[in-house]
Amino acid sequence: MQKQITRLLMLFIVLISFSSCSVVEGIFKAGMGVGIFIVVAIIAVILFIVSKIFSKK
Repeated sequence: MQKQITRLLMLFIVLISFSSCSVVEGIFKAGMGVGIFIVVAIIAVILFIVSKIFSKK
């Protein structure tokens, strides 16, 4: 009986750890996507400003 409880407890721990890892992975993927979007937006704004400065000549 003790051996079955130990096996079930180990299975439960493994299942919890896998689900929490996937949650953390999702958070980091979303953060990376937002970071890439912000970098692209900043580069677009810089290019827009530079093109406005040099087009006045």
